Amino acid sequence: MVNMLGIINKDPFILKRKREDIKLKTEVYALSQSISMSAHKARRVLDQIRGRSYQETLMILELMPYRACYPIFKLIYSAAANAKHNMGLNEEYLVIIKAAVNEGTTVKKLKPRARGRSYPIKRPTCHITIVLKDTALYEQYVVENSIRCLKKPGWIYKKKSTDITCHNMYSSGEVWDKK
Repeated sequence: MVNMLGIINKDPFILKRKREDIKLKTEVYALSQSISMSAHKARRVLDQIRGRSYQETLMILELMPYRACYPIFKLIYSAAANAKHNMGLNEEYLVIIKAAVNEGTTVKKLKPRARGRSYPIKRPTCHITIVLKDTALYEQYVVENSIRCLKKPGWIYKKKSTDITCHNMYSSGEVWDKK
């Protein structure tokens, strides 16, 4: 990094901060609290959609028969609206990178029974957090770095940007194949 005086600045704090800025620009989240269902039932649905694209997730949630799908559907739709309105990101490149459920407070009531007795009723609640990431900026970053890696000796570039591998004596299979 070169400042106004032309002096190179290799401060690791500044480099770390730039990486965090890139991360902040590509991730957006939505949080829903005190949803009246157990965390176990919501977790059953979130395990199916974690890591999927935004459009694929909406289709899956519309077709799943669970009661937890509707609040999760609304939350994902809200997170995508946050990404579009606040960050200006395109919805077709959004991917769910984190979907977490935490237990909330348990609402405790008493159910009246015969002979003046009562039984407790426990209504569990949960908090759901959805984090979406824009993969368009990530793919552009990978392609730019893969072009830089081509200049280094030992790196081989194949057709896709994800197929960059470093060949050395351990990964080539020459040493460990012999028994």
